Amino acid sequence: MGIKERFMSKTPPFFRKLRAIGLSLVAAGGVLATTPEALPEIVIRIGGYLIVAGSVMTAVSQAVVKGEE
Repeated sequence: MGIKERFMSKTPPFFRKLRAIGLSLVAAGGVLATTPEALPEIVIRIGGYLIVAGSVMTAVSQAVVKGEE
């Protein structure tokens, strides 16, 4: 099964929930990373980490497919 078929196949329910959590992390990280300089630098850095973690979580969750039974 190629990568294109994997991304187009049905995703199991657990990984759909995990994908939604990943997208939420990306959104929260985007808000933190793009705030003005009113926040400490560490908070902005954490926002960047949330974006990366959420992106990886979303990509991996989307690539998981339901196996042949």
